[in-house]
Amino acid sequence: MNLKKYLVRALHRLQKGPGYTYKELLVWYCDNTNTHGPKRIIKEGPKKKLMWFFLTLLFASLVFWQWGILINTYLSYSVTSSLSIGFKTMKFPAVTVCNANPFKYSEVKPLLKELDRLIEAALERILQPTPGNSSDNTSLSLDLELWNQIPLVLIDEHDKDNPIILDIFETNQTAVGNETATGNETKKHYKLAVKLCSHPGSDNCTYRNFSSAAQAVTEWYILQSTSILSKVPLHERIRMGYQAEDMILACLYGAEPCNYKNFTQIYHPDHGNCYIFNWGMDEEALNSSNPGAEFGLKLILDISQQDYIPYLSSAAGARLMLHQQKSFPFLKDQGIYAMAGTETSIGVLVDELERMGYPYSDCTMNGSDVPVRNLYSQYNTSYSIQACLRSCFQNHMVEICGCGHYMFPLPEGVNYCNNEDNPGWAYCYFSLRSSIKQRQICIDSCKETCNDTQYKMTISMADWPSEASEDWIFHILSYERDMSTNVTLDRTGVIKLNIYFQEYNYRTISESAATTIVWLLSSLGGQFGFWMGGSVLCLIEFGEIIIDSLWITIIHVISWCKGLKQRRARARYPDAPPTVSELVEAHTNPGFQPEAMGAVSQPEALPPEPGTPPPNYDSLRVQPLGPDSDAD
Repeated sequence: MNLKKYLVRALHRLQKGPGYTYKELLVWYCDNTNTHGPKRIIKEGPKKKLMWFFLTLLFASLVFWQWGILINTYLSYSVTSSLSIGFKTMKFPAVTVCNANPFKYSEVKPLLKELDRLIEAALERILQPTPGNSSDNTSLSLDLELWNQIPLVLIDEHDKDNPIILDIFETNQTAVGNETATGNETKKHYKLAVKLCSHPGSDNCTYRNFSSAAQAVTEWYILQSTSILSKVPLHERIRMGYQAEDMILACLYGAEPCNYKNFTQIYHPDHGNCYIFNWGMDEEALNSSNPGAEFGLKLILDISQQDYIPYLSSAAGARLMLHQQKSFPFLKDQGIYAMAGTETSIGVLVDELERMGYPYSDCTMNGSDVPVRNLYSQYNTSYSIQACLRSCFQNHMVEICGCGHYMFPLPEGVNYCNNEDNPGWAYCYFSLRSSIKQRQICIDSCKETCNDTQYKMTISMADWPSEASEDWIFHILSYERDMSTNVTLDRTGVIKLNIYFQEYNYRTISESAATTIVWLLSSLGGQFGFWMGGSVLCLIEFGEIIIDSLWITIIHVISWCKGLKQRRARARYPDAPPTVSELVEAHTNPGFQPEAMGAVSQPEALPPEPGTPPPNYDSLRVQPLGPDSDAD
């Protein structure tokens, strides 16, 4: 019974609202709230009322201002970084070693024969420009069609406002050469540049200037050789590179001997055949038993410097990189050189990076949420931002230039760029590479990995072998490589590497949220309590008065709608409706016009026809109902 009464009262409460006006509700709230200030507004005198009203309004504004700052700080999702040091047995990193020269010159020379003749003739005209030079005669037998696809030109800057472009193989170039040979000051006005055009014979060209002719020659040779080698099948390029059994002379990991069979071969466009130790693709990664040089990886490499391509590789040595297992080695960006004729010791320290994901940072766990097709997935390697940036660039080049660059993996159904099939590919490539817009698109599309391992290296070098021991060492290494009693190795072709952990201490740099929901609630409550002496219950009271205000507003709106409906009805029917007796009288008396039906039009009564008997009104007489009468 009590429950029924409670429900009935609750229903009436919902139907009728709080039963206050806005003024009464506000006075009730000020008189009953636990928040300091509002009570003094209604209880003090006129002057103090004004003072307390101003103070309450001021401090409430301060509270809301501070709340806005705190909420904005929380929604910024800032992080703090912490550094911790641990000690454990660690996996030995994957070690990638390559030759600085991608191909053996003896193998690739037939393909680059015309290219070498062109650059030799061009250098002869640049360095020894004398009248009657033999290069004028030899230029007739050169493949100038290959030259004109991506030519080298001289830019005469005597008049900087109107520079003159001079082709190296023009007949009047000897006169220019004489002028350049008159003195150092005159020579400085000439610069060597690579001419790139959108298509042959086009005036839409650009010139890549260089401060040194050596840089220009190397850049030109790389572009031309890239076009030639891009048409060579992959298995042929692998055959023309340095093989593992020829390059890796000795290997020792800890106390266990190893050889070239413990390395995984991959083809790298920049460095040809590369070999990875402990990549972890086919077997478990190796652990390091102890820190120190005696428990690391020791290698002796033969780089065969005498077989280098003279115009393609100006640096001699080995290129190596330490990286995580199952990750692709980007040696051009993250690799280091080891110099020939030296013993290079590399001490390794490990840094582990742990980033917080969304919304604290825009990182990815495995690249599945990155909108760039990873072209390096064909190697079954893990995601990295370097792979994403290069894949993004290659995708844009395929879309804009119609072909892919030789230095990056290809999407399916696309061919590498070359001068025959894509005459303007070099112009398109450099335009795309220098485009800030395209670069920013790739930067915005790619994400850092949330977890990463970085290897910090301490490098030291010494001459190896020493003069006292080089004779017997080269004899032994030559015999083991060639089964020859003669020395076939020298100091310019061998490198010794020692790679090891300096210590088992590793550093973990991790991110944590600078602001949490607990921090936000405590800060909001602290500001509210400090400025107004409030608590959570005060906020509930404030919520209650808002709900009551909404109910009052709803009731007022409903009442206004009812009143509007009634006013519209009165406007349509201004008189009161007729009574029952007036309706009966109007039915029996055709000429009767009740006052209440003034607004209702009545049909005009027609006079009776002659000979029509008068109507019988006795049947319409109303009989009173007695106590014994039938109600039917």
